[in-house]
Amino acid sequence: MGCGTPVAIKTGAFFGQGSGPVWLDGVSCTGSETTLKNCPSNALGTSTCSHGRDAGVVCNPPVRLVNGNNSCSGRVEVLNNGQWGTVASDSWDSTDAAVVCKEVGCPTNEVKSYVYYGPGAGPIWMHLLECTGSEVSLKECKYRGWASYTYDHTYDVGIICRDIRLVNGSNLCSGRVEVLYNNQWGTVCDAGWNLTDAAVVCNSMGCGTPVAAKTGAFFGQGSGPVWLDGVSCSGNESTVKNCPSKQIGTSNCSHSKDAGVICNHKIMPYMFKTT
Repeated sequence: MGCGTPVAIKTGAFFGQGSGPVWLDGVSCTGSETTLKNCPSNALGTSTCSHGRDAGVVCNPPVRLVNGNNSCSGRVEVLNNGQWGTVASDSWDSTDAAVVCKEVGCPTNEVKSYVYYGPGAGPIWMHLLECTGSEVSLKECKYRGWASYTYDHTYDVGIICRDIRLVNGSNLCSGRVEVLYNNQWGTVCDAGWNLTDAAVVCNSMGCGTPVAAKTGAFFGQGSGPVWLDGVSCSGNESTVKNCPSKQIGTSNCSHSKDAGVICNHKIMPYMFKTT
């Protein structure tokens, strides 16, 4: 499946019951087979199992994010022939990054790319990627041949996968707080908005600690729904959407009370190499 190494085997229809025949039963692989159908098992289609015993797996994808502040940010690295290598930033865009986020199980929206997480080591496996966004793995995208990139690790690409963004700030770590819900961006009401709430936003964005929690549409008024109101974070949440608040979308705030933050890191967009 091109999915790396196994993390867990799942039994008892962990991922839900399938339909149709139970083709394989009593599977006993040695590990050297190229496909599950080549493993020793009972005769194909002779199982007496019900779908309540459908088997599943969790794989470790051959893509990882390194040196970020959480599992959804960092330098993009790809596994090939047992060796981890990096991806060059030439032609890299948000569509390519979204495929990576999806592959590692992170939010796929508002993906920003930086050469920010330091240079990697080993081969530069991939460059000149042309993902469409429909791929389930970065290796399914079009790209220049393996290890054909002739530059150094200066241009190793990194990403942040998230469903929160900061808008209208002076850099990527300041601005009006907007969150994604039901595929629509909306804002946060400033009722009770404080530095603890801002700290959760800054940390989830990879932007360090808060300098200020801004109220009264300091960064301008947003549009669309005011998704969150009465936010009261403890500071330990991984995202502001996990903080206690009113039911999402029930705010009676106007956009004149949109909340914002200023974080102490000042990540700037990287101008990608195109040669």
